[in-house]
Amino acid sequence: MDSKQSFIDCFRNAAPYIHAHHGRTFVLQIGGDVVASETFTHLIHDLALLNSLAVKLVIVFGARPQIDALLKERNVTPQYNGALRVTDEASISSVKQAVGDIKIQIEALLSMGLPNSPMAESSVKIASGNYVTGRPYGIVKGVDLDLTGKVRSIEKNTINARLDAGEIVLISPLGYSVTGEIFNLSSIEVASQVAIDLSAEKLIMLNNASVLKNEAGEVIRQLTCEEAKSKLDPVTVNQIDETPSTALAFGIKACEAGVKRVHYLDQSIDGGILQELFTRDGIGTLLSGTPFDTIQQATVHDIGGILELIEPLEEQGILVKRSREKLEIDINDYIVLVRDGSVIACAALHQYPDEKVAEIACMVVHPDYQKQEKGEVLYELIEALAKKEGMETLFLLTTQTLHWFIEKGFVEAKIEDIPVEKQTLYNYQRNSKILIKNLS
Repeated sequence: MDSKQSFIDCFRNAAPYIHAHHGRTFVLQIGGDVVASETFTHLIHDLALLNSLAVKLVIVFGARPQIDALLKERNVTPQYNGALRVTDEASISSVKQAVGDIKIQIEALLSMGLPNSPMAESSVKIASGNYVTGRPYGIVKGVDLDLTGKVRSIEKNTINARLDAGEIVLISPLGYSVTGEIFNLSSIEVASQVAIDLSAEKLIMLNNASVLKNEAGEVIRQLTCEEAKSKLDPVTVNQIDETPSTALAFGIKACEAGVKRVHYLDQSIDGGILQELFTRDGIGTLLSGTPFDTIQQATVHDIGGILELIEPLEEQGILVKRSREKLEIDINDYIVLVRDGSVIACAALHQYPDEKVAEIACMVVHPDYQKQEKGEVLYELIEALAKKEGMETLFLLTTQTLHWFIEKGFVEAKIEDIPVEKQTLYNYQRNSKILIKNLS
């Protein structure tokens, strides 16, 4: 595929997400390690691009490594109680300086627009202020955390007004009290609470420890809140440090409070946020209240997706060609597996109730998902549905998937073993194998 066609395909695939994200509120949490990384400038340019696409963007940044570096320069030993920083009077000035430096750095980068692009002269407006009210964290295991704090409230009306004006809102990990005190907060907690109070569409956490992996070291692509809870460290679940467990805990909290999706991204991937937001499968870990993939009864609205899925196989002669009209007539027989609004698998169960026999037909999984057991999930549902409907026998015709179905308990049969109505439609030129499975 040449580069021009690749660009066209990518742009077309991104188009539904450009439309879906328009006018939505996203809250992005970036750790201090991200700010210090080589890819940070590219990230800021990507955020300016999101702003140009009418995404309402709130950026919450952390500053832990920058604070530690300043304390070291000043010969001040950082004090911790477990993973929690003790912010005393000797260290609060370093906290304020580190936060201020990062804030100015981000504002300067956003003011650049997008160098060497048609947006180079664009104006990106940034709003920041005392949007977060803090309170003391208190005493933990006998240790007073002093000016380390927790979020008391978020000034959501002011933030929403700035977002509605097309500005990017920049929020620091500082909280202010009515008595004039400044508290050192966790950027993860702040971002989570901002996302909840703004009823954000997405909370995106991007730092060096956010991406969740399984025992094989592979990125876990999707998690429900219930699945994620089993991965929490109970010791740190209620803390406000910036460990992976804390990020997961606050993500669950946000999700259960109404934030539709929480994304965990690896900071080291240049352009990762664009890949996550504008491709169907993304590149990080997606946390949601319900499964990302949904299996459902097909409707006429799914016909376009089914046709897009089956047409390549029809052209290859693997499937019998089905017209749109035929699909509309039989649509109630179809089950679809949907990911982010796109049909990625389908199957039909055509019943012959008088004979208590049902046919599995048009079972297709998109090539990108054929090694993810989507076919197994779909087959199990189809078989369970057949049993529920009182069917005693399943049959199918296949030219390519003989052994896959034999592994599911099917055996080869003769044309005389299937319903007479189906026998009259059998295409001898295709020479399809007939497989049968006794459900009883």
